[in-house]
Amino acid sequence: MSHKRAIEALDRCLQDIQSNRKLMGGVVVLLAGDFRQTLPVIERGTAADEINACLKASYLWSKVEKLYLTTNMRVQLFSDIESEAYAQKLLEIGEGLLDTYQDGMIPFTQQFCHAVESEDELIEQVFPNMQQNIVDENWLCERTILAPKNETTKINKKILAEINTETSVYNSIDTVMSSDDTTSYPVEFLNSLELSGVPSHKLELKGQT
Repeated sequence: MSHKRAIEALDRCLQDIQSNRKLMGGVVVLLAGDFRQTLPVIERGTAADEINACLKASYLWSKVEKLYLTTNMRVQLFSDIESEAYAQKLLEIGEGLLDTYQDGMIPFTQQFCHAVESEDELIEQVFPNMQQNIVDENWLCERTILAPKNETTKINKKILAEINTETSVYNSIDTVMSSDDTTSYPVEFLNSLELSGVPSHKLELKGQT
């Protein structure tokens, strides 16, 4: 996901630190990643902007020695046939080997994934018989609902509503560091922010009885 300019800046910094004009200042640098997964994120950019930001579009790419990891260790260690089939399907998607509709969408079979029609159906598919299973820690550890943005917190609220225990509410600190910013960043604005990877201002939790 790193922008090519970041890697090029690292190259120049290492050259300065090492007082060496060789690539990366003569230091061996190991980079790990997969171009079939997430590309660099360019705010308000086009697909062409994202491709141009990749390391492959940098002058450094021709000097990179490519090493490939070809064994899925999770599948090998646990001998999980379903995980192997899922991993293979993901590789086929990344390599562009699957048939697509005219609009570019990829058709999936029910064996690969199941598309639900509503949030309630999603919750029921992931957390079936919640009232009976909620006390089983192993059952909980095997399932989760992932979302790219915190805007889907209403799913959490629906799930919490089905758990018959007392709710604990935790509020974040919503005070700005400088009093000069009070008018620019009112409390209501701070409390409304839903940042990726950061809990909401009002965090509601329920524990086991």
